Amino acid sequence: MDRDPFIEIDHVTFGYDSQRTILNDVSLVFGRGQVTSVLGNSGCGKTTLLRLIGGVHAPSSGRVVFDGEVINTRDKDQLYRLRRRLGMLFQFGALFTDLTVFDNVAFPLREMTDLPEALIRDIVLMKLDAVGLRGAAPLKISEVSGGMARRIALARAIALDPELIMYDEPFAGLDLISMGVAAKLIRTLTDVTGATTLLISHDVPECMAISDWVVLMAPGGRIVAQGTPKDLMDSTDPEVRQFVRGEPDGPIKFHYPAPPVAEDFGLGGRA
Repeated sequence: MDRDPFIEIDHVTFGYDSQRTILNDVSLVFGRGQVTSVLGNSGCGKTTLLRLIGGVHAPSSGRVVFDGEVINTRDKDQLYRLRRRLGMLFQFGALFTDLTVFDNVAFPLREMTDLPEALIRDIVLMKLDAVGLRGAAPLKISEVSGGMARRIALARAIALDPELIMYDEPFAGLDLISMGVAAKLIRTLTDVTGATTLLISHDVPECMAISDWVVLMAPGGRIVAQGTPKDLMDSTDPEVRQFVRGEPDGPIKFHYPAPPVAEDFGLGGRA
C-alpha cells in the first residue's frame, strides 16, 4: 500500500515524568489521505500521541514531522500555523456549554478566519447538516444528548476543512446507529476531502471497517503490530489475536501492575 507520509513519528520517547515512560522509541507513519486507526487498551499512550502531534508536548527524544516540517513546541508562530491545518475531535467533546450548537461550530471560523458572518452561517449549517443536526443549531448544549454532543463536536472539528483530522475515541457513548453513521461519515470525509485521518480508539469492528492502516499499541508505549485491517485480523500473534478478538485470556493483562495482594493488605504469609 502506498503510504505517502503526512505525519511521521520518528523514534519518539515521551513520559510525563521520569518515573513512567508513556511512549517508548515509537516510529509511525500516517499516510496522506488515508484513515489510520491506533488501537490499544487505556493507558497505552494513544491520546498522548495526539498531544505530541498537536504540539501540546515536546518529545523527550525523537521528532514529530508534520507534512515535512519538524514540530517545534517553542515556536508559537509555527504551532498556530500548523494547528490551522488540523481539526480535533476531543474524547469528551469539549463543547462550550454557554454557547449554542451553532456558536460552538462557528467558534473556530470566527477565531481563525476573517470570513463575513453570512458565509460563516452557511458553512456552519452545512457542517451541521453533514452530521444530521442542522435542525439543532439554535439549541443549547444542555438540551442535546451525549450522542448529539459528539456529532456537534465532529461538525466543529471539520469546520475549517482541515488537512489532518484527529479523532480521540469518536465512538464512545454512541448508540449503534449513531456509531455506524459516525464511522461512515469519517470514511466519507476522508475520501471526499482527501484529508489525512488519525483515529484513536479501542473499538475494533468500527475501525477495521473504515481504516486503510491499523496500529496496535500496548502499555509501555510499544507498537505490537501494524498493517492493513486484514493483516491484523489474520495475525497469529497471541497479543494481536487477543485484542482484535476480545479474548479474556492471553498476554494482555487486565490488572495494572501492583504489589502482591498479601503485601498491600499486610497479610504476610496468611494469603
